[in-house]
Parts: sequence; structure tokens; C-alpha cells
Amino acid sequence: MSEMTDFNGISSEWNPDWFLTDEQKDLRERLIELCHTTLHPNAIEFDQTYEYPRRNMEALASMGLLALHVPKKYGGLGQNHVCVAMVLETIGRYGCPSTALVYTMHLLSVSALLFRAEGNPEIEAVLRRLNDDVFIGTASYSDPETGSHFWYPMASKAEKTDDGWRVHKKSSWTTSGGYADFYVAQTSSPDFDGDFANLSVFLVMKDEIVSHESTWSAMGMRGNQSGPIEINGVDVNKDRMVGFPGDGATSNDEALDPIGLTMFAASYNGIALAAMDIAKGQTTRKVHKDVGMRVADYPTIQDYVGECLMDTEASRLYTFGVAQALDMNTDNCDWTRHGREPDWTPRTELLHWTWMSKFISCKNVYNVLDKMLQACGGSGYKTSLGLERLLRDGKAGWVMGPTNEVLRQFVGKAALLGMESLDYWNQVPNESVLQNEVKKLDDDAKQKLIDQLQASMKKQAVE
Repeated sequence: MSEMTDFNGISSEWNPDWFLTDEQKDLRERLIELCHTTLHPNAIEFDQTYEYPRRNMEALASMGLLALHVPKKYGGLGQNHVCVAMVLETIGRYGCPSTALVYTMHLLSVSALLFRAEGNPEIEAVLRRLNDDVFIGTASYSDPETGSHFWYPMASKAEKTDDGWRVHKKSSWTTSGGYADFYVAQTSSPDFDGDFANLSVFLVMKDEIVSHESTWSAMGMRGNQSGPIEINGVDVNKDRMVGFPGDGATSNDEALDPIGLTMFAASYNGIALAAMDIAKGQTTRKVHKDVGMRVADYPTIQDYVGECLMDTEASRLYTFGVAQALDMNTDNCDWTRHGREPDWTPRTELLHWTWMSKFISCKNVYNVLDKMLQACGGSGYKTSLGLERLLRDGKAGWVMGPTNEVLRQFVGKAALLGMESLDYWNQVPNESVLQNEVKKLDDDAKQKLIDQLQASMKKQAVE
């Protein structure tokens, strides 16, 4: 049975449209129509069949959206962070959550390229073909050995060759793995010496990876086809390094995480709104004839919707506010300035605000889905209503890296002990813990530790 597709949802007067330009409002209306005619019907099919949403990406390309925030000089729409957030929220709400995730990872890979596009012919060529060729990208940053601390590419390396670079990479979770046309992959740098802040980024094509497509089986987000990929000693020319050796950590904090976390947040705000849209439609239609009341007339149901809408609007305002701050810091998302000023990193100073955006939205969406399921009663359990699919899709946000556990620990630790306490790259010893453990050792154990440390120092000196 197909999901209900008629729309009787939360009205537009609840949209914070003061963030949007008239051009962006018009874009949203056209995108909503595309969602109703194409993206949403496909979403139901993709959830049932696990089909990769290329058809939906083709539809987005028809509107120029695969190059949404690409500068016009490369053939893009030249839109800003606020518009990116609006588009992702709209797709999550009216269209297809799996497509929103695939699209997020596409724009994330494009952002990494835009950060170092100026004067690089390989990157500029990719940017110019995004819409015409429906040239889909993804970012491959995860590592099978580090879980949610995905910025540690331990199962990777890169080597300098006469003509460029030789890239080795294993990734545990790559959205669109095997289906995307190009991959922006992070590895340790060619001169890596154990410092995991020394990272590099490479542009790799579909025929240069080993993937395991069609093996994705999951509770939700069934169309995103996330899975492992391998890059096994692929030789690429010098221009396929995105930036320069050691630029990866800066790329993480400037080009990927701030905009990526904002897109995640917007997508899950959209899913929360979609759940309330469904609940409004169901509860205003369903009448209890014995008392002559619609389900929506019960104060308890009104309380559910009221609380969920206020929480969701708070998350939306936060997300759009952070997107607006990113625009203010970047000359309205001017990627070309990075070419003129390679050390310009205006998004990085707002990174901790985007951590909170992702956490807040992914915490909120599951509460909203739970309450809307209760509001719809037994009908909410039916796949035909559509809440069941959103419930499965919505839960995915909490565990996407960086997970909500990682983010709240980041924020709490940084707030209490300062940003420097986060020690991303595990370079600063915890002296208090070290001293506390050492004092537990007897003399023999201390001597054994001394011998081990001396042996390690001798080995490092030889190497």
C-alpha cells in the first residue's frame, strides 16, 4: 500500500521566511512542486527496494541544484548557506530523506573542492559538469578503525610519485559508495610521521575505487547506499590533491564540518516538520463519532503538536541563524575569496555553533516522531500513513558521525575546560590521569614501565 500523498500540513505562516530572499522563496516553491511530483513518490519506492536515488538527483540537477552553492563563474547558482539550509529542509520535509542525505554528502564533497578550486584544472572541470552530467560526488572520510572519530584516517596513506600521488584508503561508511561519480577522500599525508593532524585530501573517480554496492541493509535511510569503499594504491596526477599536503585538517574545520552539520540539521528539521504535517492531516480528518470530536479537538493532541512545533521552530531558528552567521562571515558564501586568500578560514570560528545545530535537530526529531505517532494512534503504525518510514529515517541522525554522543561531549568539555582541552589529534597527555595511574604502581611495575619507555625511545631514535 502506498503512503498518503495529499497535503494538509502545518501552514506556511509558521515558516521563518525573514531569512530568505524573494529568489530563494521562489526556488523553494518550485522545489516543493518537484518534491510532490517526483521526490516523494520515489522515496516510498526507494524505501521498499533500497534503490539508490539517482532519479531524484537527476530531478535536482534539472533545477541546477547539484551546483547550488557553486559560484556562477563555474556555472553554479551561487547561493549562500541560508539557501543550502532551506533546500535541505525542504527535501527532508516534502521529498525524500534518503535523497537529502545523498545530496548533503554531494554538496559536502563539492564544498571541499570549492575550498581549493582556484587555479586547479581538475577541480574546476568537475565543478562545471555537476548539473549537465548529473555528476554526483560524495565525501569519504570515515575509517574502519576509529568509528565516530572519523577524522582519524588510520587505515590510509598517500605517497608521492614522479607524476603526482599514490592513494590508499579504506572507508567504513561512505554514502553513495559505488554509486557516486567522484569521491573526495581524506588520508594521512605523504610525509606522515604519526601526527594525525597531518592530513591530505584527494579527488578520486568512480572507476578508481573498490566498492560493495547493493549490500546496504538498514532500518532506515534505505536509499542512501552507505557502505565501505577501498582505494588501493591508485595513482593520481598532482592536481588531484585538493589543496596541498597537510591541508586536510584545515579543510575539515573550514569546508566540511560547518556546512555539513548545518545541512544535517536542516534535513532533520524537515523530517520533524513532515511528521507534524502527517499528524495534522490525520488528526483533523479522523472523527470520533461517539463524541462528535475530531482527534485534533482533544487538548492532549493539541498539547503534543504545540510542544513539538515550538521545539522544532526553535531548532529551525537556530539552524537558519547559524547559516546566516556563516553567510555573514564569508561575504555571503564567497568561495572565490579562498583562492585569493588561502589562509582565510571564516567558517572555522563558528564550528562549535554548528556542532550544536546538528545535536539539537537530531535530538528533537525523534521526540517529535514519537509524539506524532502517539497523536495518530493505531493509524500511525500503518505504513500507508508514512510516519513509520519517517520514524526509521529520523533515528539515523543521532548516530551519524560525529554522533550526538561525541558532539555533546565536545560542547560540555569545551565549555568547562576550554577549546584546547578537546585535543582532536590526541597529542596532549592527560597529566592528572597519568600521575594518578603511576602512583598505583609498585617499584617493580614502575621499573618495568621505565624499561618499556626507554626501549620505545631507542626504537624511535633508530627510525
